[in-house]
Amino acid sequence: MSDLIQQIKSLSESYFEEILEIRRHIHANPELSFQEHNTAQFIESKLHEFGITNTQRIAETGVTFCLEGKEKGKTIALRADIDALPITEANDVTYKSQNEGVMHACGHDVHTSNLLGVAKILSQLTDQFSGTVKFIFQPAEEKSPGGASILIKEGILKNPTPEKILGQHVMPLIPEGKVGFRPGKYMASADEVYLTVKGKGGHAAMPETFVDPIAIASQIIVSLQQVVSRMANPKIPSVLSFGKIAGGNVNNVIPDEVKIDGTFRTFDEEWRKKALQKIKDISTSIASSMGGSCEVHIASGYPFLVNDDDYTLKNIAAAKAYMGEKNVVELDLWMAAEDFAFYTHEVPGCFYRLGTRNEDKGIVSGVHTPTFNIDENALKTGMGLMAYLAIHELNS
Repeated sequence: MSDLIQQIKSLSESYFEEILEIRRHIHANPELSFQEHNTAQFIESKLHEFGITNTQRIAETGVTFCLEGKEKGKTIALRADIDALPITEANDVTYKSQNEGVMHACGHDVHTSNLLGVAKILSQLTDQFSGTVKFIFQPAEEKSPGGASILIKEGILKNPTPEKILGQHVMPLIPEGKVGFRPGKYMASADEVYLTVKGKGGHAAMPETFVDPIAIASQIIVSLQQVVSRMANPKIPSVLSFGKIAGGNVNNVIPDEVKIDGTFRTFDEEWRKKALQKIKDISTSIASSMGGSCEVHIASGYPFLVNDDDYTLKNIAAAKAYMGEKNVVELDLWMAAEDFAFYTHEVPGCFYRLGTRNEDKGIVSGVHTPTFNIDENALKTGMGLMAYLAIHELNS
């Protein structure tokens, strides 16, 4: 494989400037979830420039196609997400977002340009592998119900059905030039919790005349912490957090209702179901006991993400061969969520992290922040490693 590694690294180096410009174009022209029409057209145009013309649309703004190797064999899928976030960019760069209030703050511009690089590399190496590579440029990772779930319903994992699926995501905690893997459970499920606490408003100086939804909401928030601290198996990581509470406008007027928004995350589907029911039961019973009521709405989100053990260990070994052992690190559990998880519950998957940090260049901001950026040298690693992992799997 050493000759193949050198060949891929050489192609990554030669294509770097082109993929760099692609990344900057996508970064400067971000589009929100389910609105990625121009992005999809741009992806198609670049693929056609590469000589890849068998592209198809899926879910309106998704793009997919297959590359065939020298002979029949198994199928592997490679996925990149293409949507951006509703964040105003604060970076002072020439490729700063031109769409006010929209930014590629989670690195999907990197994922998309990397996968275009992989497509260009593999299109030059079809004589080096057997089987099929299915490319998936997926919309709407950032917005529930998640583009992955929609693509699966529309048949992305059929005709042909991949035996494995591979996903890559930027990680600003890892230095550029390194990548991270974790076999088994890696990222949490995520459900949105919306509570509407209803009481009876009135003058704050006359408590006998009102039912205080603020007091009820406070009691609910405190009591719900027991779902994690006293009801969850401590061996199952769980988080219940409330990030928004709204009710009332004046210090001496009690409102009729209070709204509370939160998120619940965990790594076990059976416990996930039980916990969400406990959230409903506790919220409604406390409100009732205090003379009010509570409407509970749970917006079901992404499942937990699980990396197939055997496939991930194989990729770790291959990554060490490609990059050197010291440049492949082990990841911790991550309580964030990712809709790639939907794929991992259908076919064996591996979702790994691409290091993008460079402290000397001041590139240290986290994802989902207005100053997120990457050391663009990571593009060489990103496209080269993914291309190698694809061929390594198909030929093994």
